[in-house]
Amino acid sequence: MEDIFALILINVLVWIALQIHPAYVNNLALVPVDVWTHPWFLLTSMFTHQDFFHILFNMWTLYFFGSAVHQLLGVRRFWIIYVAGGLMGGVLYVALAYAGNALHFGFLGDIYSGAIGASGAIFALGGALAVLRPQMRVMIFPIPAPMPLWIAIVGSFLVLTFIPGVAWTAHLGGILTGAAAGWYWRRGRYYGD
Repeated sequence: MEDIFALILINVLVWIALQIHPAYVNNLALVPVDVWTHPWFLLTSMFTHQDFFHILFNMWTLYFFGSAVHQLLGVRRFWIIYVAGGLMGGVLYVALAYAGNALHFGFLGDIYSGAIGASGAIFALGGALAVLRPQMRVMIFPIPAPMPLWIAIVGSFLVLTFIPGVAWTAHLGGILTGAAAGWYWRRGRYYGD
């Protein structure tokens, strides 16, 4: 569990640094046209957050999903899902932005718009957890009744899809990566290291 707290601390420290020097976000964000010359933006964007509520919500969700996945699958698989989900979220964000540009489908994204946040990685953890423990009950504010985790994950994704300025394609890449990883490890019924 120390690695989850370390991951949260790194994200918070980067957020604080960007509050002091906001222009540095341009050196960390994932902008599709820049990824060819700066491929590390696929990774750095995962540690960059916009405002207080962005970092708060992502880190709270990282702790919740991360702790459960960590307990079910162990440290190594937690990291595989987290990093792969974040990277695949970024790859899908870039790919669909280029497809949207070529086809003139603006809803797929813009090759000049940057994406930041750990949401692709966090949705990967949520996707894996929803496959491994679909009936796990969770409370989602402001809904007062517990619901199955998979409904909460899919519902959250759908809500975020319709919020302007949210890189929903990165969330989709993360959730699909996590669900595939969860299915792979659930299929063998092998949890832990």
